[in-house]
Amino acid sequence: MKDAHGSFSRRNVLAVSGMTAGALAATHAGAAALSRSAPTAPVSVAKVASYDEDLVAQFEKMFDQIGGIGSLVKGKTVAMKLNLMGGGGFEGYSPGQTSQVHPNLAGALITVFGRLGAKRIRLLESSSRKEGAPLEDKLLKSGWDVNVIKNAAPGVEFEDTNGLGQGKKYSTLKVRTHPYIFPAFALNHSYEDCDFFVSVGKMKNHEEMGISLSMKNLFGITPDLLYGADPAPPGVARSVRERVFHYGQVPPPAGLPQELDPKSNRYEGWRLPRLLTDICGARPIDLSVIDGIESLIGGEGMLPGAKPAKPRLLVLGRNCVCTDAVAVAAMGYNPRAGRREAPFRVYKSPKTHPPEQMIPPGESFQYADNIMLLGEAVGMGTADLSKIDVRGVPIKEAVYDYESRWKGQERI
Repeated sequence: MKDAHGSFSRRNVLAVSGMTAGALAATHAGAAALSRSAPTAPVSVAKVASYDEDLVAQFEKMFDQIGGIGSLVKGKTVAMKLNLMGGGGFEGYSPGQTSQVHPNLAGALITVFGRLGAKRIRLLESSSRKEGAPLEDKLLKSGWDVNVIKNAAPGVEFEDTNGLGQGKKYSTLKVRTHPYIFPAFALNHSYEDCDFFVSVGKMKNHEEMGISLSMKNLFGITPDLLYGADPAPPGVARSVRERVFHYGQVPPPAGLPQELDPKSNRYEGWRLPRLLTDICGARPIDLSVIDGIESLIGGEGMLPGAKPAKPRLLVLGRNCVCTDAVAVAAMGYNPRAGRREAPFRVYKSPKTHPPEQMIPPGESFQYADNIMLLGEAVGMGTADLSKIDVRGVPIKEAVYDYESRWKGQERI
């Protein structure tokens, strides 16, 4: 049964699929009809002991389980958006063992894409506030052997997408689903100039969102150097993307796509999940890969109560909502949970958030709305486990209960 924190046991984690999206989806016009017609796709789950396992063979097996991707990759440009946020700081652990995608996992993916005949494989992340900074510098700081990665397949390229990078202009990508906050986003050319887009996320908690998986990973495709307005105006957050996207304290610079309703809710627990759904609608994910072999519980970085973990899991699929829903269930959570339940009832630090972001108007607690249900409501995919074909390891055998392992930790 569900406990006071909202987590679920192994034997009843599958029972949550019958719960309704409730008022969350109903806030959107036509949401009920879209939810009923939301697409689904198979999701593969594997138990992997360590990053020293044969990850190439593991990925080849998992790709076969979801129906194969060879025809989608052969002769094409594959773009891999890596989750390199959060850094290290845990004694005895590398960043890839906690908050970031592990280099062995990325290298194995590149090898498989190369074997499938990919013409070009681009590794992408928005990591530097300096225009033209090479992504390789970030990888080296995170302990990657860049030469090994570069030689894992023919045509491997690196691009920091926090600015123009190698492009001459930004690409404007319109939200293909019904937009919540923004109708379009200006992005580095690499997010348009690709045939097959892969979100390589980490299976971890997040201070503001509750979870960070393949959909949350796409926040990093927004370019700080374009959406920034330095120096920061008085009284607003210092982080550029937080000012514009998290809190809506300042609008995007003139000439960029503007908000549909500048008077909408400014609380980031309402705003950020909808923003991320819009981003996923503007740059659809063709393949979600979630690294849960080793990870982090309680946050995405050095937060009070956060600690390294070893779920020993890999999850991947063609539909980002379906894949994230299965990953959330494997974390021991209810993928249809509301804002009063774990992991979406959050605990944010007053040291890193503006006062108005602590307790939202009309509520007595901090929350983040469920991004998977928001994606389902606009027809992006289903978060209903009963409608998702889970292949490989059954969820009930894969569950690594994040919440129970977090209990007793200090929460700000």
